[in-house]
Amino acid sequence: MIVAGYRVPMAFSLLIWAALWEIVGRSGAALVIPPLSAIFRRIAEIVPTPSFLEALAITGQAFLVGNIVAVAVGVPLGVAMGRSHLFDRIALPWVNMFVSAPLTALVPVIMVLFGLGQATIILTVILFAIWIIVLDTRAGVRSISPSLVEMARSFGATGWQRFANIYLWAALPEILSGVRLGMIRAVKGVVIGQLLVSIVGFGALFELYSSRFLMEHFWALLFVLFAFAFLLNEGLAWAERRVDYYAASRH
Repeated sequence: MIVAGYRVPMAFSLLIWAALWEIVGRSGAALVIPPLSAIFRRIAEIVPTPSFLEALAITGQAFLVGNIVAVAVGVPLGVAMGRSHLFDRIALPWVNMFVSAPLTALVPVIMVLFGLGQATIILTVILFAIWIIVLDTRAGVRSISPSLVEMARSFGATGWQRFANIYLWAALPEILSGVRLGMIRAVKGVVIGQLLVSIVGFGALFELYSSRFLMEHFWALLFVLFAFAFLLNEGLAWAERRVDYYAASRH
């Protein structure tokens, strides 16, 4: 953060915002924006409760399964688009459309097709996560030197061997970038799915807290989600930096 030409440490800027939040929370707006200290007390109070742990298990299952499917489908699809110009021309407009589309509007369509249940929530997670994984994988594969692929083919490498030993490793920085962005989008997807499709997991807690106007509880749960998304982003960003050297292997 830079203020008046001076670089302000991140921790100091966070302390400034925390102090401002506390001041606003203790003013007349406390009903909607409770004090930050009260929110942290609520976090410590609700996290060990059985209702929170049950909601965490339900939400975590949908999030984990949805992301595994998104990666398992999105990476090969992105590799196929990067390898084949014909397939790329066919699939790219659809992928770009889903990346830019308001995906929340498609959730009722999934509900009609697959009903109200955990499967629909998982499909919502996949819908939010997969497209950016496809695009980033495609970008990584298209950066690989054709001579590298031709050399592997000349040595008799099969299609699976080229995928596992060249495309996957050489495009790994972009694949991890796509997975990172996809998982961040999936956090939004799983909460939207649980709010719109079936009021379970964290969606049920959000519905309970908002309907009873328990704003300290509501913000506490929101902060837990923000913290999870932040740690997930930072962890995968660290992994990206660790594998940057793979980019040199594709030339």
